[in-house]
Amino acid sequence: MMTLEYDWWWGKRINNNIPASSQENTRPIEEHLQVIPFELKIIKQDFEKRSSELGKKIKNLEEEKIQLGLDADVQKLEAEKMR
Repeated sequence: MMTLEYDWWWGKRINNNIPASSQENTRPIEEHLQVIPFELKIIKQDFEKRSSELGKKIKNLEEEKIQLGLDADVQKLEAEKMR
């Protein structure tokens, strides 16, 4: 004789060993696939923002390098004049 739980469990089986999945909480594949582009969009925006910030830093450092080079040239000229 089978219990009610065993009878319920036996009815949920597929291929004689795998319980059937519930269709209540499943989402269509289209919804699963939409998540990935959304996450990629966020990552891309973050990358573009950081890239822009780093580009600005590089530009500032290049300007500072040019200014320091000019300052060094001026100091060399002043040192030569004093000699």
